[in-house]
Amino acid sequence: MNAMLHWGSLDLSILGPAMIAGLLVLATHVPLGIQVLQRGIVFIDLAIAQIAGVGVIAADAMGWEPEGWAVQVAAVSAALLGALILTWTEKHWPTVQEALIGVLFVLASCVGILLLAGNPHGGEHLKDLLVGQILWVNAAQLQAMAVLTIIVLALWLLLAKKLGRLGFYVLFALAVTASVQLVGVYLVFTSLIVPALVTRHLQGRKRVMAAYALGACGYALGLAVSALMDWPTGAVIVLTIAVLGLLGGLLKGSAVVDKAG
Repeated sequence: MNAMLHWGSLDLSILGPAMIAGLLVLATHVPLGIQVLQRGIVFIDLAIAQIAGVGVIAADAMGWEPEGWAVQVAAVSAALLGALILTWTEKHWPTVQEALIGVLFVLASCVGILLLAGNPHGGEHLKDLLVGQILWVNAAQLQAMAVLTIIVLALWLLLAKKLGRLGFYVLFALAVTASVQLVGVYLVFTSLIVPALVTRHLQGRKRVMAAYALGACGYALGLAVSALMDWPTGAVIVLTIAVLGLLGGLLKGSAVVDKAG
């Protein structure tokens, strides 16, 4: 790894849209992540994201335009199918739902690998799916994501208690499908779980605001570090959010010890 600092890489014209993408992802993933922890289905986003990715890979294999509506329809359709499957399994086998989510993730991953087997750029496509290309998001992607974010948040705020099992999975599938194409599977999982996990000792609005703050700081610091060090952006942001979460957990532990003392 190159240890030199690249100060000229701190270009807001590149980092700014990437930061906006991260904030849009966090906008839906923080409340959904808190709900996921409460339901005990931590790996659902990995499964849904991977299934949506299979839809994108399948569309690419059929020669459809990467930025076209057909690819989006394929991704959403695949994710909604995954949501329907998980709704059915939770209803019939709730005690093993987490295991079934893991199995679905592995199966979707294998299908994706098979679809990419004959593609000379398959390895690069798989890497993009996992770690994303957040530095290369464009205005059209951000606008579409902003509209979807508003819709998801509105439905969540107005109908959260009325959505039911199917409604939650469908809403979750829509949010994750858009996010994974912006930032990749790993950042989707990190944005969903780490802020919610670190702030689990808080309640209500305090928890939501603390989770948003942690995620936003992680994206901002991760983008800066990756630019300065010329390291892979998605991986650096994931590690940065994790480190900030660990530090937050340690500080919380120290505060509890001091209070008890």
